[in-house]
Amino acid sequence: MIETEIADSLPAPSFAPGMPVEIGKIDRELKKLWEVSEGAMTRASLINLAVYSEAPESLSANTQLISRITQDHACRAIVIAANPSAPKDESQAWISAHCHVGRAGSKQICSEQLSFRLEGSSAKFLPSIVFSHLDSDLPFYLWWQSEFHDPMDPQLWAWVDRLIYDSQPWKDFDSQMRSIETAQAEAKQRIVLCDLNWTRLVHIRLALAQFFDHPAAHHHFDEIDCVQIDFAPGFKSTAVLLIGWLAAQLKWRLEKTRDDDALRFIDSSNRIITFELSEKSGEPIGRMVIRSGEITFSVSHATGSDLLEVVQQKVNPGGQQRCGGFGERRVEARRTP
Repeated sequence: MIETEIADSLPAPSFAPGMPVEIGKIDRELKKLWEVSEGAMTRASLINLAVYSEAPESLSANTQLISRITQDHACRAIVIAANPSAPKDESQAWISAHCHVGRAGSKQICSEQLSFRLEGSSAKFLPSIVFSHLDSDLPFYLWWQSEFHDPMDPQLWAWVDRLIYDSQPWKDFDSQMRSIETAQAEAKQRIVLCDLNWTRLVHIRLALAQFFDHPAAHHHFDEIDCVQIDFAPGFKSTAVLLIGWLAAQLKWRLEKTRDDDALRFIDSSNRIITFELSEKSGEPIGRMVIRSGEITFSVSHATGSDLLEVVQQKVNPGGQQRCGGFGERRVEARRTP
């Protein structure tokens, strides 16, 4: 039975990529794999999901990740582990399936996974490998887990419907974004961009926005003079994205400063708004405090829990001039997934 073959090819907890096959015989071997199921399982696919990584041991880690994803999202997964700098050219392929019992009954729903290891110049064959194994006309999602290299291959991006990436570990944010913008332009189609670094901010942004949901609170926008953000080590770019979002919503203009940990913006009335960035252990964004006149608005992660503390407080106008350091009282706590 197919489930026995899959279990043998995916021993826990290593999450091996499956049964080795010749790259030119993948379709034939997949057909054989399904023939032995004798109708006990149903192959399903709603999207094509390709995951590309140059990190060591990424093949096992991403196989485990695909196993979790396919519990709720049936897809054809193409997992690529590449090492373009390898001294020897080599390419390997595996096939496997992730099967989960459907909610409507006992019949198992299975998603195919094709895995590739590309060493040396074999990594240049990425576009042809991806194109030749896409499932019909289903949407193509590409999850790029490494930094982008110039020049970007326009042939690859012309097929992509959604590009998933994470800007948090980028060493050169500007050049990476320019690479994405160039690929987008050369593709001559609309590619939906999904930055996981931006996604991390969704709960913080929603919690902050709820302070100003009612029009009666909008006058606070014209009195904001100071914002403080605490970010975890390695997550300064996440804080910068949060700053950019707030400045864009309120139409603030950036003013250059000499201090890398302090940013200044100017609003439409030429008032100066100062941002103070502090690196502290904890969540990617541990705390954000906005001061507007005598009022502070604070969103922070509760210690030792998955709650967000949402605080609005009046402060002594003659007291502390920095954004942080104000005494707080809890107003509301909201759970984050």
